[in-house]
Amino acid sequence: MVPLSMSCRAQNIRIVRKSKIYRHQVAADSALSFLELKDAVPGVLLDLHYATPANFTGKRLYRQGEHTFLRRAPARALARVQAALQAEGLGLKVWDAYRPHAATRLMWELVRDERYVANPKKGSGHNRGLAVDLTLVDSRGQELDLGTRFDNFTDTAHSNFKELPPDVLANRKKLRTAMEAAGFTVLATEWWHFYWPNDRNYDVMDLDFRVLLKEYRKSK
Repeated sequence: MVPLSMSCRAQNIRIVRKSKIYRHQVAADSALSFLELKDAVPGVLLDLHYATPANFTGKRLYRQGEHTFLRRAPARALARVQAALQAEGLGLKVWDAYRPHAATRLMWELVRDERYVANPKKGSGHNRGLAVDLTLVDSRGQELDLGTRFDNFTDTAHSNFKELPPDVLANRKKLRTAMEAAGFTVLATEWWHFYWPNDRNYDVMDLDFRVLLKEYRKSK
């Protein structure tokens, strides 16, 4: 078990568990701050599966189902994606973004396969606030058909899988093109998972959503 200190080193990662460390980091570099997505990305829809038992674990992995976060740069990039899609009568629905390290540890206990679940010894893009799981919706908020549901652990969910109907392939291309144009990269094994480059050596975070929301509101 990782000791519950203010921060710790595990396999060369630092896990931040105290809000005061986060505040010090943001004071030194504002790019490290988290933005709340409903505020930063106007019109985005949230359907946070891990805040309910309706996910592959069958467990509620975190308590906050009304707010989620990304670091400043990917949050602003996601806003550009949303705006571009809205001009075409489309939009984004987010299934997961920031994920505390504690949730990743629980997931790893069930699926020890790094194609689909991050090894907590390394931490994930979600833990760093750099990754987002999402899909396309129409102007009524209805999901477009992208071939599989969220957390599908089959080859059909791979981002380059081609044995799908033309409309599904077109929807996947639409989402991927929009996200890549804003600077995100798609994960090879999950068409819905996009990540931002870890160009500032962002730490792994294990802060509760309520803590991040409080810090965000204080910073506005």
